[in-house]
Amino acid sequence: MRIALGLEYDGRDFTGWQTQPAGTGIQDALEAALSRIAGTPVATVCAGRTDSGVHATQQVVHFDVDVQRPESAWVRGVNTYLPDSVAVRWATVVPEDFHARFSATGRAYRYLLLNRPQRPGLARGRAGWFHHPLDEAAMAEAAARIMGTHDFSAFRAAECQANSPVRTVTRAEVRRFGDWIVFDFAANAFLHHMIRNLVGSLVYIGKGAHPPAWMDELLAARNRTLAAPTFAPDGLYLASVDYPAGFALPAAPVEGEAFPWIAP
Repeated sequence: MRIALGLEYDGRDFTGWQTQPAGTGIQDALEAALSRIAGTPVATVCAGRTDSGVHATQQVVHFDVDVQRPESAWVRGVNTYLPDSVAVRWATVVPEDFHARFSATGRAYRYLLLNRPQRPGLARGRAGWFHHPLDEAAMAEAAARIMGTHDFSAFRAAECQANSPVRTVTRAEVRRFGDWIVFDFAANAFLHHMIRNLVGSLVYIGKGAHPPAWMDELLAARNRTLAAPTFAPDGLYLASVDYPAGFALPAAPVEGEAFPWIAP
């Protein structure tokens, strides 16, 4: 039997999603908790492997088990054994051909940036920070230039293992809510560090170091060394994963539920 889970987590306590020899990955914590409910070792597959310090409001995972448990056991039962910074939001039986990674048709990420002179206190580790004023209109204009299908080599980490740097971006928005600047990106898939590298370059544009058209130059150059440095992981969230409607998975949290302090 194949089960799919929806997870939320605060990535600060972990070395990223992927299992580690020292047991410091989110995957390690989840598999340990699932195994206690199943009474047998459980291996998981996720929709997208988040890096150290990166969060999720909806990570999707699947695993296979031969034991029968009520769906509530895979939620409340598993949560009993998880660290406080990780929680299962939902669980559902899925067809055997469902795959958390390969069945996904798209992914969405959000980056939260606090833009004020004072460093964050309450949002420490859960938001990026930039102390100089930023022009969100210029950043929004620049972000719109990455829409569509492009070679994103300029925003790809050196250790990225993807076979191709070409991705199709379907959403690239920058909005301000008071001191908060919210970056929303959706695509068929993302490269390693792609969002954080995009945010870094958009911040350069927002502070006036380059015009919005610089984004076109970076895409055309396909050279990572010409773009801005990788921005901090603190404000990055895996927000949702898209699947064919036939799998009937629960929807991701709505904006105001996931981020009540910045919702319009």
